Amino acid sequence: MWLNRDPMFHPLSLFVGLRYVRARTHKFFVSFITWASVLGVCVGVAALIVIMSVMNGFEDELRDRLLSLTSHARVVARDDARPPSEQQWQQAEATIRGTQHVAGVAPYVEVQALAERAPEMLPVLVRGIDTQAELSVTDIGTSITQGRLADLVPGEDRVLAGPVAAERLALGVGDSLSLLIPTVAADGTLTPKLREVTVAGTFDASQPDNESGVLFAPIDDVKALAPEGDHGLRVRFDNALAAPQLATALRGRLPQQFQVIDWTEDNASYFRAIRIEKTMMAIILMLIVAVAAFNLVSMLVMVVTDKRTDIAILRTFGTSPRGILGVFITQGLVIGWLGVALGVALGLAIALNVDTIVPFLEHTFGFHILDAEVFADPSIPSDVKWTNIAAIGVIALVLTGVAAIYPSIRAARTAPAEALRYE
Repeated sequence: MWLNRDPMFHPLSLFVGLRYVRARTHKFFVSFITWASVLGVCVGVAALIVIMSVMNGFEDELRDRLLSLTSHARVVARDDARPPSEQQWQQAEATIRGTQHVAGVAPYVEVQALAERAPEMLPVLVRGIDTQAELSVTDIGTSITQGRLADLVPGEDRVLAGPVAAERLALGVGDSLSLLIPTVAADGTLTPKLREVTVAGTFDASQPDNESGVLFAPIDDVKALAPEGDHGLRVRFDNALAAPQLATALRGRLPQQFQVIDWTEDNASYFRAIRIEKTMMAIILMLIVAVAAFNLVSMLVMVVTDKRTDIAILRTFGTSPRGILGVFITQGLVIGWLGVALGVALGLAIALNVDTIVPFLEHTFGFHILDAEVFADPSIPSDVKWTNIAAIGVIALVLTGVAAIYPSIRAARTAPAEALRYE
């Protein structure tokens, strides 16, 4: 005989709860709601895992594209400090090169200019680079579509043009264009400089709104055109994801005149938008699991109503309310957790094979999820993060567990005499 102080999950409570799960009820509607609840939890968890994995994949792809022609960090002069001398810049570069986890350092100079090739004009950013050092901080070597990086010879006024400049100005290798560069004379007056340059090649940054309006030129040529241009050092670490922490450590090793800006600060708006989108998508998809949990509540309430006689008999034989509570919580947990387990398995199966499933669906049904004419890479990326899987599983388990509480309490409060009155 059980006493009221007996544990909720007594072995007999677990046995009866599991027996109710396995029993074939004559109530078709209750059985249907049970399987609908399992299916709802399964679909919700699977959809959440697949969508989050695909969004992680797109985030990784965006990050790779952003970093293809962008360094992991920039070292620039502070606006509120005295400008560093050339010797201080050289000392800073030596300090950076000697810092642990630094894979490369390259100087740069940037100046805003107006590119003109009749009849079109286009604002561009002229970036002066050291062609040898630049290869250690960016992937510019693999981004060149025409020409060679070695063609940027100092003193010959040659540039590499991005896709926007090449398209808007109809540029090809060997074409010339004029650059109008605003400069400030010694007396403070604005003195624009006009320089004609030759296109030595083109590159594709795969990010039209970031790097495509850039013209690469030898750093000595840009310094000669605009000595007051923005200049600094571009740094590449051995781990792009650790750039914020490594940049902080590097900041502590440099004098106060220098400021270190990592790539997450330069592109904060991109990843803030992605984080917000992922959070909202997770909340929306988790509502599917919540709806399934409500179905679980309805199913358990019907089971409690259907099992009133059984409950009364168990209470008559000495089962405590806590034992009855354990019976129906066990049933609810098993049904809910079965749905979560199936959902995790289904979600992982789809997320890990997106690159096979999507082409099959496109070929079978004759449609394209991403149009190849719009997207440079129409494939659907997927990146399964086990921390996301664990978080989704835990939240789903908690929701289904909470859903079993109310019907179980209602069953525990069933009065045996009332339940058996008309039996």
